[in-house]
Amino acid sequence: KQTNTSAKIPASVSAERGYGIVFNDELKGVPLIVIYEDFQCPVCAQFEKLQGDYIESLISAKKATVVYHTLSFLGPESINAANAAACSADEGKFLGYHRALYANQPAENTGVWSNDVLGILGQAAGITSKSFTSCVNNMNYKGWVSNAAAAGAKANVNSTPTVFINGKEIDRKTEYFNADKFKAAVERG
Repeated sequence: KQTNTSAKIPASVSAERGYGIVFNDELKGVPLIVIYEDFQCPVCAQFEKLQGDYIESLISAKKATVVYHTLSFLGPESINAANAAACSADEGKFLGYHRALYANQPAENTGVWSNDVLGILGQAAGITSKSFTSCVNNMNYKGWVSNAAAAGAKANVNSTPTVFINGKEIDRKTEYFNADKFKAAVERG
């Protein structure tokens, strides 16, 4: 898949970081945590429930650079949710919206994640601007969503969640869903 170089991208996105939404890119000497996820993925919701607060604490304490790659291989609602998440990034509310999406995750491709529902989830995350609603309804970042998917494929990511720390994929069987082992993986870099 070719990357659409003319696609509009959210302010916090870095093409150099594979079109991911980046936090703390300016930091040096800290772990780089790269997360590939699909908002419809039930296992991603489990990962978020277990590790989300810890990852957010690393972001707020400036103890890690974190890159979220919102993939969309589970269907049209994944595309809608990834677009809405990008819209939330423009509002400076990505982390809250990210949390709201996983906390309210429906079964895959059930039609629940309409633009109206994605807008309501924005309100739950503290986003009240008309520009957010317009961004969601107009699918402003559909091209970016496609670029993010292409970047994931280029990185050989074929399942979600997939997590890399300093360029090395952590052990899916032991480190994804064990809080102590995940923390140790981050600390060891």
